[in-house]
Amino acid sequence: MLAAFYTRTGPAREVLELGEQAAPVPAKGEVLVRVRASGINPADVKRRAGWHGMAMEHALAIPHTDGAGEIADVGAGVDRTRVGERVWLWNAQGGYGTAGRAFGTAAEYVAIPADQAAPLPKGLSFEDGACLGVPAMTAYRAVFADGPVEGQTILVNGAAGAVGHFAVQLARAGGARVIGTVSSDEAASHARRAGASEIIDRKREDVVARVLDITEGEGVDRIIEVDFAANRLSDIAILKANGTIASYSCSSDPEPVLPYYAFANKGANLRFIQGFNIPSASRRAGEAMLTRLAEEARVHVAIGATYPLREIADAHEHVERGSLGNIVVSV
Repeated sequence: MLAAFYTRTGPAREVLELGEQAAPVPAKGEVLVRVRASGINPADVKRRAGWHGMAMEHALAIPHTDGAGEIADVGAGVDRTRVGERVWLWNAQGGYGTAGRAFGTAAEYVAIPADQAAPLPKGLSFEDGACLGVPAMTAYRAVFADGPVEGQTILVNGAAGAVGHFAVQLARAGGARVIGTVSSDEAASHARRAGASEIIDRKREDVVARVLDITEGEGVDRIIEVDFAANRLSDIAILKANGTIASYSCSSDPEPVLPYYAFANKGANLRFIQGFNIPSASRRAGEAMLTRLAEEARVHVAIGATYPLREIADAHEHVERGSLGNIVVSV
């Protein structure tokens, strides 16, 4: 099969290679998927780059966690009626805790545990499906990890980002009022189309003052946080008593100093979201919600750009530069 791979970490154009690799054979409990689209997440790029000293976990890695395609074959114990099924994939490469899997979706085929190949809802393309594994499911966990949000006011920091864009849509679908922060006019339009009722430009406006004005001094029930270190002080200033900050990233400072009493005095709840380690029950519920919303045409997947597999280095560099919408590789 044709695959992209790397044997050392470093800049995309220096370490990513394209060539023939042995096609996998599905083991017991696995399905073999003919990959049609491979989604790129920041974690995929960081792992390839060796971000913050990340070392190679395997002698050779085929990148990318997320993808979508058709089941071409099944291993022992898997119902053969699944052959031909359109699916989207999660945790294909890398993972959480241990070294994880070596071979991801940047290849013509991937063998993966059957429960990591979820039926692709009608109305979603393979490119759409390749963006569900990390962005959509991280958003679902961040929004609903502590129960229903109907009637709540939720602030989504980074509302135009891959996770934030889904978080706005899912929170609205759950009956919440959504405030989103962005950093440009283009991002503001993107977040507003997703369903944010109020938009705050964090570069030109005082986020704390604007949120307190919007909420008439009450603050918000829940914050979906893209960078806990950068926003922790403003977050606690606008959080209601006993509210929750659900953070899925902390890129600006992986070891932030926590002002304990500021958080304790409000009885603040801190929830840290790991998109590679979502509990099974929550994942099943998230898959069901995404399917329902897709069938009702109530979820939109933002695709920033699609690259052919031979241009995977360009695709990785695009992710590093930043983009409104997910970056996808067609396979």
